Amino acid sequence: MEEGFRLWANPSSPHAEGRKARSALEDARERIKAALGWEGELIFTSGASEALAIAFGRAKVERRFALSIEHDAVFRVAPDAELIPVRDGWLSNDDLKLVAADGRRALLAIQHVNSETGITIAPARGLGVFDRVRERGHLVLSDCAQSAGKLALPDCDLAVASAHKFGGPVGIGALLVRDFADLEPEGGHERGYRQGTENLPGALGMAVAIECASRAPIDAAAIARLDEMAYEVRATGGEWLAEFLAPSVPYIRAIAMPRLSGSAQVMRFDMAGISVSQGSACSSGTMKPSRVLEAIGVERDVAERTIRVSLGWNTTSEEVQRFCEVWLEMARTS
Repeated sequence: MEEGFRLWANPSSPHAEGRKARSALEDARERIKAALGWEGELIFTSGASEALAIAFGRAKVERRFALSIEHDAVFRVAPDAELIPVRDGWLSNDDLKLVAADGRRALLAIQHVNSETGITIAPARGLGVFDRVRERGHLVLSDCAQSAGKLALPDCDLAVASAHKFGGPVGIGALLVRDFADLEPEGGHERGYRQGTENLPGALGMAVAIECASRAPIDAAAIARLDEMAYEVRATGGEWLAEFLAPSVPYIRAIAMPRLSGSAQVMRFDMAGISVSQGSACSSGTMKPSRVLEAIGVERDVAERTIRVSLGWNTTSEEVQRFCEVWLEMARTS
């Protein structure tokens, strides 16, 4: 990023300094695409929310659909999107068949990994009905904010990534596009698909971070210690929601404590120097029960006692052990 700050010129300027900045920006773009295994185009954005706004606002479609458990950012940019239910964490093939059969071209927002539960939704290639949806000309948009840099990207037409989710700087992200022909251009930068001068320092930081993420996965010992806690949670009368849901990633867990509300847990953990959330980070400040848990059928009482535990690129097994000790003490004394 320091290198990017030294290259002060606008990458769109035709003079020598601008061309130097452009060269660095394009190098970062290609490095990120290579690290993600993406063979299409990449538009730099200010983060996942802007990437979603571009995708929903510019896609050349007649209808827009979204899973009922998508991130709140989806419903802020597409409040009128038609909902596709997710039952017990599973996406129904019957619901996808109805979308595929419609003659009007549609955009389907099917997230890869849910930020609150860790449920894995968007599939890889060869998943029957999902493939037929795309074969009919519909576009699939996948929010990969929670999976980019950790899992292979799903087979989709548009994908969203955010650098700070894999250790990069805040304020930089990307919309991955299979074919620019599927988007209406607008703006003078990023091939005409975005307004505003490109964030060169952020792009360079994002490139380094995604390359490091692919070489340094989340600590396996930390993941193992967290899942060892499942038995202890059930023994106290709590609920380990992962066991009731569809396949999920190992670095996000939704855990319900007996008797104590999620909002009270968040405050007590904070006092103990441990950062957890109730719901997604963008909405956890409201201290309301999770919309996602309600959408997948978790009882309201359980949802109100549930917190989200996420392991990051720098989380250690010692930190997870500390969390387990505090959680159990809190459950026994509340």
